[in-house]
Amino acid sequence: MTDSFDNTNVKQPMRSNRVTRRRLIIGSGIVAGTTALNQVQANAQKSTVPRETTHSNNQFAGKVVLITGATSGIGEATARAFAREGAIVHFCGRRENLGTKIAQDIIAQGGKATYQKVDVRKEQDVKSFIDTCIQKYGRIDIAFNNAGIFMTPAEIQNIPLDNFLDILHTNTVGEFLAMKYEIPQMRRQKSGVIINMASVAGHVGFNTTGHYCASKHGIIGLTKAAALENADYNIRINSISPLAVDTPQLRESFAFQKVTYEQAAKGFVTKRVMAPLEMAKAVMFLASDDASSVTGMDLDVTGGQLAR
Repeated sequence: MTDSFDNTNVKQPMRSNRVTRRRLIIGSGIVAGTTALNQVQANAQKSTVPRETTHSNNQFAGKVVLITGATSGIGEATARAFAREGAIVHFCGRRENLGTKIAQDIIAQGGKATYQKVDVRKEQDVKSFIDTCIQKYGRIDIAFNNAGIFMTPAEIQNIPLDNFLDILHTNTVGEFLAMKYEIPQMRRQKSGVIINMASVAGHVGFNTTGHYCASKHGIIGLTKAAALENADYNIRINSISPLAVDTPQLRESFAFQKVTYEQAAKGFVTKRVMAPLEMAKAVMFLASDDASSVTGMDLDVTGGQLAR
């Protein structure tokens, strides 16, 4: 999962098809991905970006954590981070080979994780994912609804309806379906925490990303409504809004648009792209008892971009 950036001054190609990860693997995408990683590492030296560590305080020992869209990027980083802190992680994604490998890696490192192939656009898939978690582990303590896509930039009049609906079904309806089946279990437990993946694009508009902006605005609205509906059941529901995070999705988007990290970061308050682990830490804060009074909030993790 990744998030958009202010592309007002960047010339955008008017294509309507979705950017796919396959495009990143060929041609200049490989160079862009390698350069991106180097730039993030260089930026990290100038800031307090958290580093992965084998040390654990077992902050979430025994907690059952459910994560959608965790076969790469922010979702993967969050799954690994929760597992290092003692959680039992049940996660999904559409890419079975990646999901299986991540689960195996977590287990090999002493963690607990199970993977399930799921398409969050399909209600039965989402229901099966959550039912499986409950059957295996008996409860859901924390849910991070993260699955999402970023469509090829285009002005509104050039966006085919099927593309518009695809991004809404994946980003917004996918999180709606997750909450639809997570909340009843949490009500039975009389406890639970849900964190939804929103975006800076859920607060402001960016040209040529109207479909993405619409999907993320919807997530913030759903989060606030769900938080109000479930406060009496000891269920906290929040969202986070990143800016640009170094993920495969961001790399392919930048490569497709022929935009470098440096060009994009010039418009950022922090002048850098964020790291997935930073987003994982934000999710873990909202999931922790340290955020016991926080519900119905969208956490700004844009590095100050929304303060402008």
